[in-house]
Amino acid sequence: MSLAQLISPAQLSARQEEPGLVILDCRFSLDDPAYGQRSYAESHIPKARFADLERDLSGPVSKGVTGRHPLPAPAALAGKLREWGIAAGSTIVLYDDGPGAFAARAWWLLAWLGKRDGVFLLDGGLKAWRDAGLPLTAVTPVVQPGDFAGEPDNSLLVDADGLQQHLGDTRLTLLDARALPRFKGEVEPIDPVAGHIPGAQCAAFTDNLGGDGRFLPADALRQRFAALIGDRPLEEVVAYCGSGVTACHNLFALSLAGYPLARLYAGSWSEWITNPSRPLATGE
Repeated sequence: MSLAQLISPAQLSARQEEPGLVILDCRFSLDDPAYGQRSYAESHIPKARFADLERDLSGPVSKGVTGRHPLPAPAALAGKLREWGIAAGSTIVLYDDGPGAFAARAWWLLAWLGKRDGVFLLDGGLKAWRDAGLPLTAVTPVVQPGDFAGEPDNSLLVDADGLQQHLGDTRLTLLDARALPRFKGEVEPIDPVAGHIPGAQCAAFTDNLGGDGRFLPADALRQRFAALIGDRPLEEVVAYCGSGVTACHNLFALSLAGYPLARLYAGSWSEWITNPSRPLATGE
């Protein structure tokens, strides 16, 4: 079974009374960091807990050292997962507004800590749930703490120094999940420097989705990534983005397509540019 699993609104609705089910609402907005918590308080899928990208799914930012969303400390993350009621055998469903970018970050963090079975993304997110006419609530659930105990698998990561040493390696496939104008350096609405890491290919995470906002079929995703990877070794695929969030969407899509879980450069572009000695590129 693929590490990446999707669940439809109808399937989730049918399983809502299942013992051990934990639903996490991962909504967030880079333009309005309070948006997710505010939206959750207004309405959410019944029994969902709220997972905030910056407070829960990221660690503290050190200006000039880290990217915008560094990884959380493993112990702190495991503690938060227990607070949400997660145990080793829990079934977990993750959602955001629809595209899955923030939900995929939570999926990757769970995989990083060793929770790799029974974790689903709600395909189409809250938009699909609403479109299906399924109920919402403003009630915050009472949660019994879980006993999850995870250990980080740092083989899933590459750091800036390790990546820089391999930039000239022809076996490397470096996938940038940002939109093409940001990749090319034509615009940069968030970070102080525009461009991309030399040798990277633009693999905008939004291209993993169809016009309905749901993930493309596995065969279509495999065709997409096969064209990007070519005949280079799968163990040399690395994903990054602006801050290590939407890159997880590509990692999920790769897994959905049947590829092994590739490595993440978690610091991504916002960390890369903190060191002026690191090379930059613009254009295609």
